[in-house]
Amino acid sequence: MKLTKRNDGLFPNLLNTFYDDDWFKMPDTFKMGTSAPAVNILDHDEHFEVDLAVPGMRKEDFTIDLEKNILTISAENKFENEEKDEKENYTRREFNYSAFKRSFTLPDTVEGEKISATYNNGVLSITVPKKEEAKPKPPIAIEVS
Repeated sequence: MKLTKRNDGLFPNLLNTFYDDDWFKMPDTFKMGTSAPAVNILDHDEHFEVDLAVPGMRKEDFTIDLEKNILTISAENKFENEEKDEKENYTRREFNYSAFKRSFTLPDTVEGEKISATYNNGVLSITVPKKEEAKPKPPIAIEVS
């Protein structure tokens, strides 16, 4: 077991590589099903914007629900690939499954019935409009008498 990782620059030590603890690394596609996507939440004057980084999915894969001011975003993606070669007598079948579910509690100052979502270039963007009373008001000039 290693307590620290060592970076050997351009010429790594072969013994360090040989005795590395992670010999049987699982591919990133395996890890994909066990993590939640990165989320950015932006607070604009007129609305909130929730952006999720979810590349490789289709817009049909997403489910977005609002219940009791809790916005729930979930997705499920299944992939199967099978190759057969009768001459060489082999069959290879690969499959991948990934899913996530994220929930956010929304403030009472949003208009839930006007929430909209778009999916473009691997980013799911959800726009949550604010109620009129939550929007910033311009400063009022008070005249001194």
